[in-house]
Amino acid sequence: MPHNIRYTLLSLRDLAVSFGPFALLTIALLALTYWWLDPNPPKRVVLATGPAQSAYDEFGKRYADALARYGITVELLPSEGSSANLELLRTGRADLGFVQGGSADIGYDDEESISSLGSLFVEPLWLFYREDSAQRLNQTDTITTLTELQGWRVNVGTPGSGVPRLFSTLLDVNRVERNQLQLSELEQTPATVAFLDGQVDAVVFASAPESLMVQMLLQSPGIKLLDFAQSEAYSRRFGYLTPVVMPQGVVDLSKNIPTHDMRLVASTTSLLATSKTHPAILQLFAQTATGLHGGAGWFSRAREYPSLEHSEVPLSPEAVRAIRNGPPFLQRYLPFWLANLVERMWLAMGLIIALALPLSRIVPPLYTFRIRSRVFRWYAELRDIEQRSEGSAEPGGTPVQELLDQLDAMELKVEKIVVPLSHTDELYALRNNIHLVRKKLLRKT
Repeated sequence: MPHNIRYTLLSLRDLAVSFGPFALLTIALLALTYWWLDPNPPKRVVLATGPAQSAYDEFGKRYADALARYGITVELLPSEGSSANLELLRTGRADLGFVQGGSADIGYDDEESISSLGSLFVEPLWLFYREDSAQRLNQTDTITTLTELQGWRVNVGTPGSGVPRLFSTLLDVNRVERNQLQLSELEQTPATVAFLDGQVDAVVFASAPESLMVQMLLQSPGIKLLDFAQSEAYSRRFGYLTPVVMPQGVVDLSKNIPTHDMRLVASTTSLLATSKTHPAILQLFAQTATGLHGGAGWFSRAREYPSLEHSEVPLSPEAVRAIRNGPPFLQRYLPFWLANLVERMWLAMGLIIALALPLSRIVPPLYTFRIRSRVFRWYAELRDIEQRSEGSAEPGGTPVQELLDQLDAMELKVEKIVVPLSHTDELYALRNNIHLVRKKLLRKT
């Protein structure tokens, strides 16, 4: 191996050894920070949706497809609806879930353990009834208020959907006793089948217009939708309700369905998450929500949703930033995992660098000390030989020849010392000093 390469490798080795403790400390601090901050999200999350063929079920599939692009698997957990989803969040069986405003009992404890990613869309209360049932029970094919449902067979959905609670509240303000109706709590699909077969006179459920059930019933012959003429009054009585209008012809312009504007009461559906859900997951879901729910719909204009209003629990800071500002700057140019890592660790990394810079100043002196110590440690032995030479002629003193032998042995060892070229002057100075001591000893022989 050429000498210049050998000396270069030697210098690099010494530098690496000197820099080693400093590098290990920095790596240890970074590893500790990574463990503490946990910047990378889990690869699997559970999203509580709703009954099959519901709007929640459909939106859940869209979220799963969107997050799959980031390598995250969204496991969809079917449920009865909003109330069931809230319970799944409370018990930790789901990380996120769709919850309709006013349909679940959200308390103070939920504010501590659950956060909102914003309101996603309005979810009207749909009350479909059969024309023949209205004709048979009320001698008219159209009903206009809830008070006209007395004696009807009405399916209000499962308790887990939250609709029974909401519908019961509306019956109370209309002074309609529950025992004046034949209420059933079938799931949405079997209830719709029974409704179309004439076994049920009316069905009540809350869903986004994207629901296949809603689309089908709006276009089924002999089925009508209750026009909530008092929708504005309901919204004034209950803060979680808002009046919405389904415009004439919005379902099917060619068939003019509906034939006139339909007034409905609706609540907003929010995406809720537990406090243990990773911040990066919250950010991704909020960003995805902007794309999925930001378009114009039957009851909203473009970019009206997702919204930071109508929240019954505190809003997630990640959701607020994502909805207001869109994707972070780094995510527009870097892969998600890298942008997320830098975004969540930049402050800690800055503090570590601020600590490391002053410490790095000790590396050059430490490197110099390590090299020079190979040479300087022999001066102690050389000085000892020189001092013993002063008493060599006295009784009990060390013979000169013995001192010369020690000096020769030391010189053989010194000749094997290898130092970087920048420190060879010190090595040659040591060898020269050994020669001077030898001359001094030879003069005494």
